[in-house]
Amino acid sequence: MCVEMVDRLVSNLVLYFVFLLPDFHPGSVVNAQHMFTIRDISLSVEPSTDVTRGTNVTVRCQVTVSSSGQEALSREYTIFKDGSIVYTKTTSSSEDFLYLLPEARVSNSGKYKCKINIEGKQSTSDAKKLSVTGLSKPVLHLNKEVVTEGEELTARCMAPGETGSIFFYFYDNSKEVQEKRVNSNQAVAELRFSSIGNHKIHCAYTVLITPDSFKSEESNSVTVSVKEISITPVLEISPQYKIFEGDRLNIFCSVQTSQHSTENMLLYLSEGTSLLSSGTTKVNHSMVALAKAAGLMFECRMEMGHLVKTATKTLPVTELFSAPTLTMSPAEVFQREPMTLTCKSESFASERLQRKELTYTLYSLGNPLNSGDTGVFSGKALQHEFNYTCTARAKGIEKHSETLTVRPRVFVSAPKISVYDKAILGKPIQILCESDTGSLPINYTLWKGYHTEGTTRVQMPFQKALFTVSTSKPEELNKYMCEANNGREEGLLGARLTANVTVPLTHAMLSVLPALQDISEEGHLNLICSVQGTPPVTFKWYRVGDPQPLNATTSDNVYKDYEFPVISKAHSGKYYCEAFNHANNIVRSNEVTVEVRMAVWKKALIGGICLLIVTVLVLVFGLYFRSKRGKRDAAAELSVKPSSPKSDDSLTVNLTHDTEVYNAATDAASFYDDKEGRVTNGMRDSMASLPADISNRSSYSIPATV
Repeated sequence: MCVEMVDRLVSNLVLYFVFLLPDFHPGSVVNAQHMFTIRDISLSVEPSTDVTRGTNVTVRCQVTVSSSGQEALSREYTIFKDGSIVYTKTTSSSEDFLYLLPEARVSNSGKYKCKINIEGKQSTSDAKKLSVTGLSKPVLHLNKEVVTEGEELTARCMAPGETGSIFFYFYDNSKEVQEKRVNSNQAVAELRFSSIGNHKIHCAYTVLITPDSFKSEESNSVTVSVKEISITPVLEISPQYKIFEGDRLNIFCSVQTSQHSTENMLLYLSEGTSLLSSGTTKVNHSMVALAKAAGLMFECRMEMGHLVKTATKTLPVTELFSAPTLTMSPAEVFQREPMTLTCKSESFASERLQRKELTYTLYSLGNPLNSGDTGVFSGKALQHEFNYTCTARAKGIEKHSETLTVRPRVFVSAPKISVYDKAILGKPIQILCESDTGSLPINYTLWKGYHTEGTTRVQMPFQKALFTVSTSKPEELNKYMCEANNGREEGLLGARLTANVTVPLTHAMLSVLPALQDISEEGHLNLICSVQGTPPVTFKWYRVGDPQPLNATTSDNVYKDYEFPVISKAHSGKYYCEAFNHANNIVRSNEVTVEVRMAVWKKALIGGICLLIVTVLVLVFGLYFRSKRGKRDAAAELSVKPSSPKSDDSLTVNLTHDTEVYNAATDAASFYDDKEGRVTNGMRDSMASLPADISNRSSYSIPATV
């Protein structure tokens, strides 16, 4: 309850301060008396979004505003068409805002939106598209219907009632002659006619409404009559027939008129695109005829104001001699070798020219050649490429050949021979032949002794001459040689191949040091892996049952050892090794069983202990039997008469008992003698170790008491 009362108190205080601050409007407050909010805004098009031309269209903007006071709100309405503002008005009325389009035109088509602004708070409606179809028929007016050549007339094309951006088009006999873009409903064009006769003129227009356009129908057609002006350009050429190169031509350009004034008249005489001469009433020009494939095309052009008239003639000219061609023999030449260049015109006009009248000149800046017969030049090729041209002359006519570029070939140098990638015995080997210099193409031939193994033609800069061979012995590679030829009579032979051949590994064997029977605890162990093949060799040692190698190393020898510095019983087991070289064939050795024996000092200790135990047992048994015999002897003396000798049975019993004691001690020593590290001192076969009373027993015995 306390929390609700505090919350209600805070809300009332905030509302109180809101009414006291006249400039405070967080989107829903207009002034100190009341608040407002724009709840909704929408736009509609009446009577429809699709109407025909001439329909009265209303764009209606409806806004719903909630307000706490009675005072009217100041509302600013803005109408947009295709994103551009077309109308703005401020009002305090709460009625719908209307934007009227009386007698709508195609130019009124577009997307409309409405925006309202009340004291800084704004809201915009969704867009509605209005489509107006139908254009008025254009009307064409001309200021005159009869004109002369080059005379100008004014054409006016109107689009009644249309608005917006309009393109107007003017047509002469269905051919568009002018285009005008205006922002009004009419356009004016100045028209001129160069051809005589009747011309039918009409117009049309297009209303542009981005991104669309609407084209009207064609206007009314007006016929214009164009009258000829009695003035004609005249072109005369002398001579007119059988013209050869070198002949002198005289060309005349003038006008022929009977009544029309020649004031402001200009004449232009041209051949092709070359302007030969110009003047007012008469122009002439003299020139030497040159042969062209299409002939000489002359034009006499008259310009007077906007009037243009022309007279043209094409004059065929027979070629006196053809343009020379420059050739080289032989077709390919090596550096500093003799060559011959020939300059010759293949054809000439025999009725006007003899071949001996043709003279030839060779242009070879910096490398002059000797001149022999007509058009023949000889010399030696340079060490670099060079450009040559020649010129043929006769009767003042000079013609040039195309440029001949001589690119001397370079003789191939002695080829080098090498193994491409690796040479592995028993596998295919690629041999590379290449020369440091030499012009392509180059033929490379591989020789083995006095026999060819094949030929490869290298035609591209990055192409390689590779030969695939196989060998069974390393020394066979030394028999290979390369021969290179790119145009010599005989090829150039290189040196013999010198290369290292990798022999795949074989006969892997694992041996151990020390000898198997001498391997004992706390000693060292060396596992020696050896192979046959080409080093460097990578060795790996394994213990059977473990996939991970104990060690791996690479050696430049065909053998390598792995050492256990200190071994124990735990190192007992089976071992093997693997090896591989650049031939990438893995070989595996035999398995060696290693049994680590007991240390020597342990054997000695056990032997000493065993000897001590045997000695103690012998002494114990000896003392025991001696004590027992003493008691027995004392009892016998009390019960037997002294004069009575010992019986044979009593003596036999005593000897038998002593023998059993001796055998028990001997068997104890024999048990340890059969173990590893047994220690013997000769006591087994010696009676000296037995007690004295056993070896020197008396001849009497104690009789048994019954």
